[in-house]
Amino acid sequence: MASHPVVRPPDSDLTAIAEAMALETRAYLTTVTEVAAGTNPEAALPLLLLAVSDVIAAGARLGATQDVVPLERFEPDVGPDPDVEPLRAGLANAFEGIDEYVEVVDPLLGAEVGPATVSGDLVAIAGALAQGLRHHQTGGVLEALWWWQFSYLSDWGERASSLLRTLQVMLGHLRLDVEDDVAAEAEYDALQP
Repeated sequence: MASHPVVRPPDSDLTAIAEAMALETRAYLTTVTEVAAGTNPEAALPLLLLAVSDVIAAGARLGATQDVVPLERFEPDVGPDPDVEPLRAGLANAFEGIDEYVEVVDPLLGAEVGPATVSGDLVAIAGALAQGLRHHQTGGVLEALWWWQFSYLSDWGERASSLLRTLQVMLGHLRLDVEDDVAAEAEYDALQP
């Protein structure tokens, strides 16, 4: 006879992880929404770098946690999925001209690269996080944890990791790429006593 995992209500450790994940999800969704709305465009990259970093750290806790098994073997209906197209359009507008990047599809299987977009990744992560948050808000702590953990391992964790590197590279180019004459002048000034 096959053994089945023991399903039990969330313990205090799982509840703490769920509360932390809900908090990070809300912060991420707020930041992404504000960037899409054009609020403080000069701070968009640093804010997204922090938001993605924070949600990756929260997701890593999920990845390191033993598999979460919800009480029910089906996902309870929490209503229709929110329309994320306006969010995607706003982010695509915010990243116009620098939205597209390439990434390694699966670093364990080879060096194949594929297309990706900053706006698409931000929205994919937002959608997965929001689905878990909807379960959390209706009291489905285990369902929320299961969803966040499953989607972290299957999709948004990888999306967030690629995105984090891309945002960091963008920020590096923005701050470090300077004209040759400006760089030469700064180097000369730095060498003078």
